[in-house]
Amino acid sequence: MNNLLNQVVSLSKEVGEFIRQESLVFDTSKIQKKGFNDLVSYVDKEAEQQLVKGLKALLPKAGFIAEEGTSNHQEEEYNWIVDPLDGTTNFTHGLPVYAISIALMKKQEIVLGVVFEINRQECFYSLKGEKAFCNEQEIKISQISKLEDSLLATGFPYYNFDEMDKYLKILNQFMQTTHGLRRMGSAAVDLAYVACGRFEGFFEYNLNSWDVAAGAFIVQQAGGIVTDFSGGNNFVFGRQIVAASAIHQQMINSIQKYW
Repeated sequence: MNNLLNQVVSLSKEVGEFIRQESLVFDTSKIQKKGFNDLVSYVDKEAEQQLVKGLKALLPKAGFIAEEGTSNHQEEEYNWIVDPLDGTTNFTHGLPVYAISIALMKKQEIVLGVVFEINRQECFYSLKGEKAFCNEQEIKISQISKLEDSLLATGFPYYNFDEMDKYLKILNQFMQTTHGLRRMGSAAVDLAYVACGRFEGFFEYNLNSWDVAAGAFIVQQAGGIVTDFSGGNNFVFGRQIVAASAIHQQMINSIQKYW
């Protein structure tokens, strides 16, 4: 597994360099829409094809859950969960916060996670039962234990606005009870930053498995707590997530006042 992790890290860096090079010459006329505010480009698609090809070579019998649908054939034991470019809207607008996210799921349990933040060249990774790392340096969650001393990350839904009134009340609550909220535009990056202690917590709804699988796993391996809004374990496929340090229960309490 350590050898496999090293190879996945290398693959993410290789494909990340392709994305970085494309960002220098990206033509905004080539942006496509999968749905309302749901953008995609040839860069997403080509990056996913490269990742799927590389991952198939590493673990031929594994299936895939991949955002752009290059290969979505799932297998019984192992499946890769892949986001080739988490933060596509940032990428298309020239904002330098986007990442590759790769997780390996055995049965229903994540056992490997890699998030490569392309512009800062930071690779976050871990294996089940092992420590979490960024560029070969061990990382851990923040030691801040009070909500009022924390900095939180979140995201805003870009479709399905039915829950917005409740969500705005939660944002209002956290604005008044923390050091502040940040919206980076990439859930994978947000989670990686929780894992290394830059944020004390992250919460969002309307997310997909490829947005959160790797990052949430790395938070757990770095000592953090990850749940859905109810405090349960359905955060990879349940479309809502709270990932945090010791302030996790305080965040849950605030969220559940309105959710």
